[in-house]
Amino acid sequence: MAKRYIGIDLGGTTVKLGIVDENGGLLYKAEKPTRGEEGPEASLARIADHARELAEAIGTPWSNVAGVGMGLPGFLDLEKGEIIRLTNIPWERVPVRSMLEAELGLPVAIDNDANAAALGEAWSGAGAGFNDLICITLGTGVGGGIIVGGRLVHGLSGMAGEIGHIPVEADGVRCGCGQRGCLETISSATGMTRLAREGLAQGRHSVLDEAEKRGELTTREIFAAAKDQDGLALDVVDRATDALGRVMAMLSVVNNPAAFIVGGGVSRAGDELFTPLRRSYAKHTLVEVANGVQILPARLGNDAGLIGAAGLVWNRGS
Repeated sequence: MAKRYIGIDLGGTTVKLGIVDENGGLLYKAEKPTRGEEGPEASLARIADHARELAEAIGTPWSNVAGVGMGLPGFLDLEKGEIIRLTNIPWERVPVRSMLEAELGLPVAIDNDANAAALGEAWSGAGAGFNDLICITLGTGVGGGIIVGGRLVHGLSGMAGEIGHIPVEADGVRCGCGQRGCLETISSATGMTRLAREGLAQGRHSVLDEAEKRGELTTREIFAAAKDQDGLALDVVDRATDALGRVMAMLSVVNNPAAFIVGGGVSRAGDELFTPLRRSYAKHTLVEVANGVQILPARLGNDAGLIGAAGLVWNRGS
Protein backbone atom coordinates (compact mmCIF):
# COMPACT_ATOMS: atom_id res chain seq x y z
CA MET A 1 0.00 0.00 0.00
CA ALA A 2 1.33 3.43 -0.96
CA LYS A 3 2.63 5.66 1.80
CA ARG A 4 0.62 8.59 3.09
CA TYR A 5 1.76 11.87 4.62
CA ILE A 6 -0.07 14.11 7.07
CA GLY A 7 0.25 17.88 6.85
CA ILE A 8 -0.67 20.34 9.60
CA ASP A 9 -1.04 24.08 8.96
CA LEU A 10 -1.20 25.85 12.32
CA GLY A 11 -2.98 29.18 12.50
CA GLY A 12 -3.86 31.46 15.35
CA THR A 13 -7.56 30.57 15.22
CA THR A 14 -7.75 27.29 13.33
CA VAL A 15 -5.49 24.39 12.50
CA LYS A 16 -5.88 22.73 9.10
CA LEU A 17 -4.93 19.07 8.67
CA GLY A 18 -4.71 16.99 5.52
CA ILE A 19 -3.65 13.53 4.43
CA VAL A 20 -1.69 13.51 1.19
CA ASP A 21 -0.49 10.84 -1.23
CA GLU A 22 2.98 10.43 -2.73
CA ASN A 23 2.11 12.76 -5.62
CA GLY A 24 0.98 15.62 -3.39
CA GLY A 25 -2.68 14.85 -3.95
CA LEU A 26 -4.93 15.90 -1.08
CA LEU A 27 -7.04 12.89 -0.08
CA TYR A 28 -8.89 14.29 2.91
CA LYS A 29 -8.78 17.41 5.08
CA ALA A 30 -10.25 18.82 8.24
CA GLU A 31 -10.22 22.11 10.14
CA LYS A 32 -10.26 22.40 13.93
CA PRO A 33 -9.91 25.19 16.50
CA THR A 34 -6.32 25.84 17.58
CA ARG A 35 -7.05 26.87 21.19
CA GLY A 36 -3.46 28.01 21.52
CA GLU A 37 -4.27 29.90 24.71
CA GLU A 38 -4.54 26.53 26.49
CA GLY A 39 -0.80 26.06 26.01
CA PRO A 40 1.32 23.93 23.69
CA GLU A 41 0.96 20.64 25.59
CA ALA A 42 -2.83 20.57 25.44
CA SER A 43 -3.04 21.96 21.90
CA LEU A 44 -0.44 19.58 20.45
CA ALA A 45 -2.03 16.56 22.15
CA ARG A 46 -5.36 17.53 20.60
CA ILE A 47 -3.74 18.06 17.19
CA ALA A 48 -2.16 14.60 17.43
CA ASP A 49 -5.62 13.13 18.08
CA HIS A 50 -6.99 14.97 15.05
CA ALA A 51 -4.15 13.56 12.91
CA ARG A 52 -5.04 10.01 13.90
CA GLU A 53 -8.72 10.71 13.20
CA LEU A 54 -7.74 11.90 9.72
CA ALA A 55 -6.12 8.54 8.86
CA GLU A 56 -9.05 6.63 10.32
CA ALA A 57 -11.52 8.68 8.26
CA ILE A 58 -10.16 7.28 4.99
CA GLY A 59 -9.17 3.86 6.28
CA THR A 60 -5.40 4.40 6.23
CA PRO A 61 -3.59 2.22 8.79
CA TRP A 62 -1.38 4.32 11.06
CA SER A 63 1.56 2.08 10.11
CA ASN A 64 1.14 3.29 6.55
CA VAL A 65 1.64 6.98 7.46
CA ALA A 66 5.27 7.85 6.63
CA GLY A 67 5.38 10.98 8.76
CA VAL A 68 3.83 14.26 9.77
CA GLY A 69 4.84 17.77 8.72
CA MET A 70 3.80 21.01 10.35
CA GLY A 71 3.83 24.58 9.04
CA LEU A 72 4.12 27.19 11.79
CA PRO A 73 3.60 30.98 11.70
CA GLY A 74 6.70 32.34 13.35
CA PHE A 75 10.37 31.95 14.14
CA LEU A 76 11.80 28.46 14.43
CA ASP A 77 15.01 26.64 15.22
CA LEU A 78 14.82 24.05 12.47
CA GLU A 79 17.87 22.14 13.62
CA LYS A 80 16.46 21.61 17.10
CA GLY A 81 12.87 21.33 15.90
CA GLU A 82 11.78 24.11 18.25
CA ILE A 83 9.47 27.08 18.14
CA ILE A 84 11.40 30.21 19.11
CA ARG A 85 8.35 32.47 18.96
CA LEU A 86 5.07 32.42 17.05
CA THR A 87 3.53 35.56 15.59
CA ASN A 88 -0.11 34.99 16.61
CA ILE A 89 -0.01 32.32 19.34
CA PRO A 90 1.70 33.03 22.69
CA TRP A 91 4.16 30.12 22.50
CA GLU A 92 7.88 30.50 23.00
CA ARG A 93 10.73 27.97 23.18
CA VAL A 94 8.52 24.94 22.53
CA PRO A 95 10.23 21.68 21.40
CA VAL A 96 7.35 21.01 19.03
CA ARG A 97 9.02 18.31 16.93
CA SER A 98 9.94 16.05 19.85
CA MET A 99 6.56 16.65 21.52
CA LEU A 100 4.64 15.59 18.41
CA GLU A 101 6.93 12.63 17.75
CA ALA A 102 6.24 11.41 21.29
CA GLU A 103 2.50 11.81 20.75
CA LEU A 104 2.37 10.23 17.29
CA GLY A 105 5.22 7.71 17.19
CA LEU A 106 6.17 9.00 13.73
CA PRO A 107 8.89 11.23 12.24
CA VAL A 108 7.88 14.90 12.36
CA ALA A 109 9.24 17.76 10.24
CA ILE A 110 8.55 21.45 10.85
CA ASP A 111 9.03 24.66 8.88
CA ASN A 112 7.51 28.12 8.71
CA ASP A 113 4.15 28.39 7.00
CA ALA A 114 5.44 30.38 3.99
CA ASN A 115 8.01 27.69 3.20
CA ALA A 116 5.36 25.00 3.59
CA ALA A 117 3.06 26.80 1.15
CA ALA A 118 5.94 27.16 -1.32
CA LEU A 119 6.70 23.47 -1.12
CA GLY A 120 3.03 22.65 -1.65
CA GLU A 121 2.91 24.68 -4.86
CA ALA A 122 6.21 23.14 -5.98
CA TRP A 123 5.03 19.60 -5.26
CA SER A 124 1.57 19.52 -6.80
CA GLY A 125 0.55 23.10 -7.57
CA ALA A 126 1.52 25.72 -10.14
CA GLY A 127 5.22 25.01 -9.60
CA ALA A 128 5.06 21.29 -10.35
CA GLY A 129 7.74 20.42 -12.90
CA PHE A 130 10.08 23.29 -11.96
CA ASN A 131 13.25 22.45 -10.01
CA ASP A 132 14.05 26.10 -9.30
CA LEU A 133 11.32 28.52 -8.34
CA ILE A 134 10.33 31.24 -5.89
CA CYS A 135 6.89 31.41 -4.31
CA ILE A 136 5.55 34.76 -3.16
CA THR A 137 2.50 35.17 -0.94
CA LEU A 138 0.73 38.53 -1.04
CA GLY A 139 -1.63 38.87 1.89
CA THR A 140 -1.59 40.94 5.06
CA GLY A 141 2.19 40.76 4.64
CA VAL A 142 4.51 39.45 1.93
CA GLY A 143 5.92 35.97 2.42
CA GLY A 144 8.19 33.85 0.30
CA GLY A 145 9.75 30.47 -0.17
CA ILE A 146 12.72 29.52 -2.34
CA ILE A 147 13.11 26.13 -4.02
CA VAL A 148 16.49 25.26 -5.54
CA GLY A 149 17.12 21.87 -7.08
CA GLY A 150 13.73 20.73 -5.83
CA ARG A 151 14.52 21.53 -2.19
CA LEU A 152 13.67 24.39 0.14
CA VAL A 153 16.41 26.89 0.92
CA HIS A 154 16.60 27.88 4.60
CA GLY A 155 19.92 29.71 5.02
CA LEU A 156 21.99 30.14 8.17
CA SER A 157 19.15 30.96 10.57
CA GLY A 158 16.19 29.66 8.56
CA MET A 159 15.25 33.14 7.34
CA ALA A 160 15.86 32.61 3.62
CA GLY A 161 12.83 33.67 1.59
CA GLU A 162 11.74 36.58 3.81
CA ILE A 163 11.39 38.73 0.72
CA GLY A 164 8.76 40.95 2.31
CA HIS A 165 11.57 42.50 4.34
CA ILE A 166 13.77 43.54 1.44
CA PRO A 167 13.94 47.36 1.70
CA VAL A 168 12.74 49.09 -1.47
CA GLU A 169 12.27 52.67 -0.22
CA ALA A 170 15.10 54.21 1.81
CA ASP A 171 12.83 56.73 3.53
CA GLY A 172 9.68 54.62 3.53
CA VAL A 173 7.30 53.95 6.38
CA ARG A 174 8.31 51.83 9.33
CA CYS A 175 7.69 48.12 8.82
CA GLY A 176 6.59 45.77 11.59
CA CYS A 177 10.08 44.24 11.49
CA GLY A 178 11.62 47.59 12.52
CA GLN A 179 13.13 48.55 9.15
CA ARG A 180 11.85 51.28 6.87
CA GLY A 181 10.46 50.89 3.39
CA CYS A 182 10.24 47.08 3.23
CA LEU A 183 8.46 45.53 0.26
CA GLU A 184 5.72 44.45 2.68
CA THR A 185 4.85 48.11 3.39
CA ILE A 186 3.99 48.65 -0.28
CA SER A 187 2.98 45.44 -2.05
CA SER A 188 0.96 43.64 0.63
CA ALA A 189 -2.78 44.11 1.05
CA THR A 190 -2.02 46.27 4.09
CA GLY A 191 0.48 48.32 2.12
CA MET A 192 -1.84 48.90 -0.83
CA THR A 193 -4.75 50.03 1.32
CA ARG A 194 -2.38 52.35 3.21
CA LEU A 195 -1.26 53.93 -0.07
CA ALA A 196 -4.88 54.41 -1.13
CA ARG A 197 -5.80 56.05 2.19
CA GLU A 198 -2.80 58.36 1.95
CA GLY A 199 -3.92 59.42 -1.52
CA LEU A 200 -7.45 60.14 -0.28
CA ALA A 201 -6.07 62.10 2.69
CA GLN A 202 -4.12 64.23 0.22
CA GLY A 203 -7.37 65.16 -1.53
CA ARG A 204 -7.13 62.83 -4.53
CA HIS A 205 -10.51 62.34 -6.21
CA SER A 206 -11.33 58.64 -6.43
CA VAL A 207 -14.24 56.20 -6.28
CA LEU A 208 -12.28 54.60 -3.44
CA ASP A 209 -13.46 57.41 -1.18
CA GLU A 210 -16.91 55.80 -0.95
CA ALA A 211 -15.41 52.41 -0.05
CA GLU A 212 -13.30 54.07 2.65
CA LYS A 213 -16.35 55.82 4.12
CA ARG A 214 -18.17 52.47 4.26
CA GLY A 215 -15.17 50.85 5.95
CA GLU A 216 -14.79 48.54 2.96
CA LEU A 217 -11.53 49.71 1.40
CA THR A 218 -9.74 46.50 0.38
CA THR A 219 -7.48 45.42 -2.44
CA ARG A 220 -10.56 44.04 -4.19
CA GLU A 221 -11.97 47.58 -4.32
CA ILE A 222 -8.60 48.97 -5.43
CA PHE A 223 -8.19 46.50 -8.32
CA ALA A 224 -11.82 46.98 -9.41
CA ALA A 225 -11.31 50.74 -9.48
CA ALA A 226 -8.05 50.33 -11.39
CA LYS A 227 -9.86 48.23 -13.98
CA ASP A 228 -12.23 51.19 -14.43
CA GLN A 229 -9.20 53.49 -14.88
CA ASP A 230 -9.51 55.29 -11.55
CA GLY A 231 -6.36 57.40 -11.28
CA LEU A 232 -5.57 56.80 -7.60
CA ALA A 233 -6.22 53.08 -7.85
CA LEU A 234 -4.00 52.82 -10.94
CA ASP A 235 -1.21 54.63 -9.09
CA VAL A 236 -1.47 52.28 -6.10
CA VAL A 237 -1.38 49.18 -8.28
CA ASP A 238 1.51 50.58 -10.31
CA ARG A 239 3.54 51.38 -7.21
CA ALA A 240 2.87 47.98 -5.62
CA THR A 241 3.65 45.97 -8.75
CA ASP A 242 6.69 48.09 -9.58
CA ALA A 243 8.18 47.47 -6.13
CA LEU A 244 7.48 43.74 -6.37
CA GLY A 245 8.84 43.57 -9.92
CA ARG A 246 12.07 45.23 -8.78
CA VAL A 247 12.50 42.73 -5.95
CA MET A 248 11.82 39.85 -8.33
CA ALA A 249 14.49 41.28 -10.64
CA MET A 250 16.97 41.28 -7.74
CA LEU A 251 16.09 37.70 -6.87
CA SER A 252 16.49 36.67 -10.50
CA VAL A 253 20.12 37.73 -10.69
CA VAL A 254 20.80 35.84 -7.45
CA ASN A 255 18.80 32.65 -8.00
CA ASN A 256 17.70 32.75 -11.65
CA PRO A 257 14.50 30.76 -10.98
CA ALA A 258 12.49 29.25 -13.81
CA ALA A 259 9.26 30.54 -12.31
CA PHE A 260 7.73 32.86 -9.75
CA ILE A 261 4.51 31.51 -8.25
CA VAL A 262 2.36 34.28 -6.76
CA GLY A 263 -0.40 33.46 -4.29
CA GLY A 264 -2.24 34.93 -1.33
CA GLY A 265 -5.40 37.00 -1.22
CA VAL A 266 -4.03 39.81 -3.41
CA SER A 267 -3.31 37.35 -6.24
CA ARG A 268 -7.05 36.79 -6.67
CA ALA A 269 -7.07 40.05 -8.65
CA GLY A 270 -5.91 37.96 -11.61
CA ASP A 271 -4.84 39.86 -14.73
CA GLU A 272 -5.28 43.20 -12.96
CA LEU A 273 -2.27 42.18 -10.85
CA PHE A 274 -0.33 39.89 -13.17
CA THR A 275 -0.33 42.11 -16.27
CA PRO A 276 1.39 45.12 -14.61
CA LEU A 277 3.59 42.77 -12.54
CA ARG A 278 4.92 41.01 -15.65
CA ARG A 279 5.46 44.40 -17.26
CA SER A 280 7.41 45.65 -14.24
CA TYR A 281 9.51 42.48 -14.07
CA ALA A 282 10.41 42.80 -17.76
CA LYS A 283 11.35 46.47 -17.26
CA HIS A 284 13.66 45.87 -14.30
CA THR A 285 15.27 42.53 -15.18
CA LEU A 286 18.18 41.79 -17.48
CA VAL A 287 16.83 40.35 -20.70
CA GLU A 288 19.21 37.40 -20.50
CA VAL A 289 18.01 36.61 -16.97
CA ALA A 290 14.28 37.16 -17.60
CA ASN A 291 14.21 35.07 -20.76
CA GLY A 292 11.89 32.11 -20.27
CA VAL A 293 10.97 32.96 -16.65
CA GLN A 294 7.28 32.40 -15.95
CA ILE A 295 5.18 34.41 -13.49
CA LEU A 296 2.21 32.24 -12.56
CA PRO A 297 -0.73 32.40 -10.15
CA ALA A 298 -0.67 29.85 -7.34
CA ARG A 299 -3.10 26.97 -7.79
CA LEU A 300 -3.64 25.36 -4.40
CA GLY A 301 -5.22 28.27 -2.53
CA ASN A 302 -5.66 27.67 1.20
CA ASP A 303 -4.60 24.03 0.80
CA ALA A 304 -1.01 24.93 -0.16
CA GLY A 305 0.16 25.12 3.45
CA LEU A 306 -1.12 21.75 4.58
CA ILE A 307 -0.06 19.98 1.36
CA GLY A 308 3.39 21.54 1.68
CA ALA A 309 3.57 20.63 5.37
CA ALA A 310 2.98 17.00 4.40
CA GLY A 311 5.63 17.48 1.73
CA LEU A 312 8.24 18.40 4.36
CA VAL A 313 8.49 14.70 5.20
CA TRP A 314 8.23 13.56 1.59
CA ASN A 315 10.84 16.13 0.48
CA ARG A 316 13.26 15.05 3.19
CA GLY A 317 13.11 11.44 2.03
CA SER A 318 13.03 12.02 -1.73
